[in-house]
Amino acid sequence: MKTKVEPLVHLNTNPCKMCMPMGAVTAFYGFQKCITILHGSQGCSTYIRRHMATHYNEPVDVASSSLTEHGTVYGGEENLLKGLKNVIDLYEPEVIGVATTCLAETIGEDIKRIVEKFYECYPEYQNITILPVHSSGYSGTEFNGYFNTLTQIVAQVKMSMKKHEKVNVVTGMISPADTRYLKKIFALFNIEAILLSDLSSNLDAGFSKAYNRLPSGGTSIEEIKKMAGSRMTIEFCSVPLALSPGKYLEEHYGVPCKVLNLPMGLRDTDTFYKVLSEVSCNPIPKELVEMRSRYLDAMIDSHKYNSGGRAVIYGDPDFILGTVRLSAENGIMPIVVATGSVCPELKSLLEKELRDVAARYFIEDFQVVDDIDFKTIEALAIQYKANLLIGNSDGRRIEEKYHIPLVRRGFPIHDRVGGQRLRTLGYEGSLTFLDELSNALLAVTETSFRENLFNAYYKEESAGKVEEIKKDKAKEKEFTQSNDMLEVKNMLSKETMLEKTKTHPCYNCGAHEHARIHLPIAPRCNIQCNYCVRKFDCPNESRPGVTTTILTPEEAFERFKVVKEKLPNLSVVGIAGPGDALANFDETKKTLQIIRDYDPDITFCLSTNGLMLPLYAQELVDLGVSHVTVTVNAVDPKIGAKVYKYVDYMGMHFIGETAAAILLTNQLNGIKLLTSKGIVCKINIVTLKGINDEHIPEVVAKMKELDCYMTNIMQLIPVKGSAFEDLPMASQVEINKIRKNCGETMKQMYHCKQCRADAIGILGEDLSIELGSCRGKCSPIKQQVQKPYRFAVASKSGMIVDQHFGHVEEFYIYDYQGEEATYIEKRKINKYCMGKDACDEKEDKITRIIDSIEDCQGVITLRIGESPKSKLKEKGIQVFSTYDRISDAIKKAVEAM
Repeated sequence: MKTKVEPLVHLNTNPCKMCMPMGAVTAFYGFQKCITILHGSQGCSTYIRRHMATHYNEPVDVASSSLTEHGTVYGGEENLLKGLKNVIDLYEPEVIGVATTCLAETIGEDIKRIVEKFYECYPEYQNITILPVHSSGYSGTEFNGYFNTLTQIVAQVKMSMKKHEKVNVVTGMISPADTRYLKKIFALFNIEAILLSDLSSNLDAGFSKAYNRLPSGGTSIEEIKKMAGSRMTIEFCSVPLALSPGKYLEEHYGVPCKVLNLPMGLRDTDTFYKVLSEVSCNPIPKELVEMRSRYLDAMIDSHKYNSGGRAVIYGDPDFILGTVRLSAENGIMPIVVATGSVCPELKSLLEKELRDVAARYFIEDFQVVDDIDFKTIEALAIQYKANLLIGNSDGRRIEEKYHIPLVRRGFPIHDRVGGQRLRTLGYEGSLTFLDELSNALLAVTETSFRENLFNAYYKEESAGKVEEIKKDKAKEKEFTQSNDMLEVKNMLSKETMLEKTKTHPCYNCGAHEHARIHLPIAPRCNIQCNYCVRKFDCPNESRPGVTTTILTPEEAFERFKVVKEKLPNLSVVGIAGPGDALANFDETKKTLQIIRDYDPDITFCLSTNGLMLPLYAQELVDLGVSHVTVTVNAVDPKIGAKVYKYVDYMGMHFIGETAAAILLTNQLNGIKLLTSKGIVCKINIVTLKGINDEHIPEVVAKMKELDCYMTNIMQLIPVKGSAFEDLPMASQVEINKIRKNCGETMKQMYHCKQCRADAIGILGEDLSIELGSCRGKCSPIKQQVQKPYRFAVASKSGMIVDQHFGHVEEFYIYDYQGEEATYIEKRKINKYCMGKDACDEKEDKITRIIDSIEDCQGVITLRIGESPKSKLKEKGIQVFSTYDRISDAIKKAVEAM
């Protein structure tokens, strides 16, 4: 079955949150004769009006400055000034809330200055309080926007310092019904309260034939001005807030702030009433004592049903905190607790509460997560076998899909009437809430267990039907976990992939007897690595990005046929440049299609930088590509910005961290798509000293997460003309040390030869010069150019002089003419005597080596002993000891000669 593909970017699938402007508008709706104008596009106000109107079932007016392309480019000051004037003419408000949106914040609108300019232009409106607040949608959720707005309002209103006995009351986005409850309770204790803010009537008004454009209820601006002189502030939010109205009043005006949980359940309601009793010096009223007794009775009534509850609780952090505590004290296990807000403190606040309940039911694990979406909540609900959902109506998709009952609370509730009247607070609200929770659990039991028992034990003829139902459900679950049937059909089987990997020399070091051919049909590249210089007509260098010629798909097919005839052990066709295979996808696709029609069994492999992988992953599967190598040099855009000069993507030219971030995002998504479809992925990492060498383990760990097969940590090949031509190379010892370290994370490749884009043959024996020029019927081309200097180079890698003369098993033969070194061949050294005609029994290895290179004028090696050095001089062969790039070493040797 196909692996589930998870998003690897900052993507919310069905978000468990709304934007900050939503919270800002809701906060302003709690003030008397107040209208809000959103500084942004019309869509923002439409979105907010729709959500609020369907939840509160009331008409909701929100104005907009209607920013268009012109305002976005040249600034929206003119729009906002006109909007303020129009709002005053139409609504005649006492207070105007000006809230920013993503667009206004992105272009850097100074709304405070614009409001000041409005007062300068229209001094006759000085009596109207205009409150600008910053509420960019991408900076937080509606929870953050609500409290941030209240804090900014308190900070801007000119306060009266006159002392009085009133108490400031700050709440989150509770329902109007719960707001009415708080007002009633404070009055019951004879405490005058200033609510910040008061939604009780503005968003849950009674019937009226006349429509009032402005909310007539709510807290007046005059009451807000008195908050600095209040006796104290009670703030119902124990979750740490970035901006807290209560803390602001305490820090700036010395008003004591008491932070409480929302009064939900027995414990927190007890605490709330105890505080009010202490503040008012009055005993708890008898009617509340009676209501407490009634709630206790409800807890006893429902406990036998609640013990089986495994709840998913989601919503705003303050609501979650209260609901978890109410559920826990009633025996319901909150198995998944989730908020869309960024609130890492939530886990520590709830840890002990949840562990106590879990211990009673022998539950070992549960989840508390923040900054989450419903896609993840859904997965966690299934993983932890939840049987109850508690939150807003956005969870209804999970309810419908998995038949898990949803008890609706919070904002928004779109699929039921009366969201504004739902009670949660106090003994009475908690009792109503508890009954709904218990009944939801009971309903599942009552509507299912009898039928299940009857079918299982009493109705024999139904057994077959029950079995069919089970099979259908199993199939439904299987297909639900798959994105679609086509992808499953297109997936290569695991067995096929393992078989192809066995004969792929790059993916299996034991497949050295199998040959591969690289077809250079991809000249273009969409990124520029700082270590790369592509050469399309170069026979002299042995490294990626180099080829002697560029082929058309038809020419590539002809070359494949010829090489296949000459090399029966050819098992892999690869496309490795000299540019990027996917930046030349039309040519890549056509080449693979032609060859697949001719040879259905050949293994297809390609290399890419990964930029276009998300776009072409499915097409690669359809083409039968089984192995893909992606070069990923960093998983941190800051490091990537040092590696890549630019990225060309979707018609745009990107540089710096932006370029690196785009490339990385596409690499991660593309690799995950490939591995999820069964394609074997190898990751190449070029070791760049001082840039990514210490970062490589992090890259490898990330690739492990993406189910890659192996990583290939490679040595840098400094190329003249590249940005990194003078960057020091990591030694082979350093490379192997990194490989060994990363080998504890995932499989490492040790046998890479860093081949050319037109390489042919088995690894370590490149026949591209001999076979690369074949067209139709051809034979190996012999090099017949007379060269004054020929060198035998001792190299393990084919890039640098890095081998001792006595350890050589093959030489790289180069000719030098016209200030240019030309690669000729690899010359193997016979390890054993081939008979008396070739050598006698006394011939040692050193002598065989010297005899094999007697046509050379020079030997370039890392080290050499005095005895072979003397014997070479006797043959007229000069010796040069160095550790350098082969091309540079040859030039220096010629200069010395």
